[in-house]
Amino acid sequence: MRKTFRLLLAGTLLLATAAPLLADTIRLKDGSVIRGQVVGFKDQQFTILIGGSVKGRRGQTTVFAEDVESIEFDANTSSTSPTEEMTAQNNPPAMKPSPSNNQPDGNSNSRTNDVTPPNSAPPTFFTIKVGVRADNANNGWTNSGLVVRKGQRLRISASGRVSLGRGRFSTPAGLVTIQDSDKLMRNEATGALIAVIGDDNDDFILIGPRREFVVQRDGVLFLGVNEGDLADNTGTYDIVIEAEAVGR
Repeated sequence: MRKTFRLLLAGTLLLATAAPLLADTIRLKDGSVIRGQVVGFKDQQFTILIGGSVKGRRGQTTVFAEDVESIEFDANTSSTSPTEEMTAQNNPPAMKPSPSNNQPDGNSNSRTNDVTPPNSAPPTFFTIKVGVRADNANNGWTNSGLVVRKGQRLRISASGRVSLGRGRFSTPAGLVTIQDSDKLMRNEATGALIAVIGDDNDDFILIGPRREFVVQRDGVLFLGVNEGDLADNTGTYDIVIEAEAVGR
């Protein structure tokens, strides 16, 4: 059955790539949805272009065939669709403290600002914009819609202000003056922007106003606010994610 499914996907792919400027919908088994243009299939991986057709503005990513639930090819949508069209619906992880997140700095994934080897082409990045809610909707996590791969570079910038309740307001940098024993990253500022990769992971990453790092595992990127009680929170952080186009 698995081989037949992959053969059908590959066959459909060959027909689809014959028509230019497709806006395809790739549905992953974890519930995520990627909208772009499927342009290749090699080594059990689909290559997908993401974004508008303006020169230099299209990102590229790859998805393993075993992670794909279905692919819908749409030949009627023009190439002038919005630059960022990645959304997802899969269940976020529970926003609760875990004993395993008591690292000294809470950043075991922090291999940042890697130097590009000499004589190699600089990496290409595509952009995604998402709003991160400060309340406890979806267990306190916002699904970015981005499925990342180990070794992929991410640059995340955040702005805006949210209410933490009781007249307290925070930026993505957080407030070091607020004590909160229930927040996920206990050694970091309350209200700061944090991230986690995968819904089965509690290795949280401090993002703050800006962070660049190399992904240490495969999975969906979730974003949230570093606070234990989110029930009285309101507001949204505005996030810009620049993700390296892998498999280019």
